[in-house]
This record gives sequence, structure tokens and C-alpha cells, in this order.
Amino acid sequence: MPEPVTLIAVGSGMTGLALHLARHYFETAKEVVDIILGFIALVIATPLLALCALVIKLSGRGPVFHTQIRVGKGGRLFRMYKLRTMYVDAESDTGAVWATNNDPRVMPACRCMRRSHLDELPQLINVVVGDMSLVGPRPERPEILAELEKVYPDIRKRLTVRPGITGLAQVRHGYDTTVEAVRHKLEADLQYISNRKWSTELRIMAATLAKLNDNGAC
Repeated sequence: MPEPVTLIAVGSGMTGLALHLARHYFETAKEVVDIILGFIALVIATPLLALCALVIKLSGRGPVFHTQIRVGKGGRLFRMYKLRTMYVDAESDTGAVWATNNDPRVMPACRCMRRSHLDELPQLINVVVGDMSLVGPRPERPEILAELEKVYPDIRKRLTVRPGITGLAQVRHGYDTTVEAVRHKLEADLQYISNRKWSTELRIMAATLAKLNDNGAC
């Protein structure tokens, strides 16, 4: 009969293997689900995107879409898509900065897109091509991430998973506004990463629906 120490060692090994397989298969299944749901959502959202594009074109010169370089899983840089709600060259004098309430860079006709987060819809393209997930930590701009890392070294732990269109930090705390405020969002992101499961994904997506008319958004 095996000794208790041997049974404990075997049991611990089997538990570790089970957790590893659960994490692996969750990650694979999540990626497949993201691509399928992202594609369906993109098709459904196409008429709304077309309407938003018309409003943007009538608001002044410039492209309909705005792209930014963001940091993805493992530190890989990718090009993230958004509807352009700001004036052309809005950051030419300031460089990369956070959004603010009543942001003067936003065109008046496009403020509703910011409040409702409709400007984020093109990120469904990023989900379909595998750059992003539906749920996950928001991807940061590399120049801002470099500054945040000086204050919060653990922030790079967010890069162990694919970034998301929405996430636990977003439904709890909204937009980043200051370096100090990032601490609360980082805590939420790390909590999400350590407790990822389907029930958490569904709760976050349900909570996101309540943010579609975000009066606190920029």
C-alpha cells in the first residue's frame, strides 16, 4: 500500500495537471468563441457602423476610422481600430494622453458615440483576427504603458492574456484618468486573470450592457 506521503505527492501532481489542462482548454475554447461571436457581432453591427461613419464624414474632414498602436499579449504590438470621434491631429501638440470628461478633442456630433462606446465597435475586427478578446484587460498604448510600469511593475502581468474590448476593470472603474487611478483597475485586471472562467466572462459581458449609456464616459 502506498505511503501517505506518496499519495499526497501523486494527488498534488494530478491536481496541478488538471488545473493546467483546464487553463489550456479554457484559453483555446475562449479564442474560438471570441472569433465566432466577434464575427457575428461585427455583421450585426455593420448598419450601425455605417450610420456612425456617415455622421463622422458630415462632421468634418478626416478618415472614418482611427488606429492606434497598442500592446497585446506577450508585449506584441498591434494596430487597434476605433471610429474617429476626435478632431484630426487632436494630439499633435500633446502626444498620447488620457481621455477626460467633456474632452475638447471630441467632435460635438460624435460625443454620443463616446458615451455609448459605439466608437469601440471596430475593435471587433481585432477580435476576429486574434489581436484581442471580447473580455480582457484593456490594451494600453506603449508610451503610456512605459510610464505606468515605473509606478506599477506588476502591470506587465496584464500582458499574459489577450486584451479585451471590455473587462472587469472597465465595468467597475471606467476610463483611466490618472496614474493613481490605474491602481484600482490593475487590481481588477489581476483579479480577473487569476479567476478566469465562463461564469466570469458572462457576468462581465452582461455588466457591459449597462455601460452602453455611460454618462461618466468621456
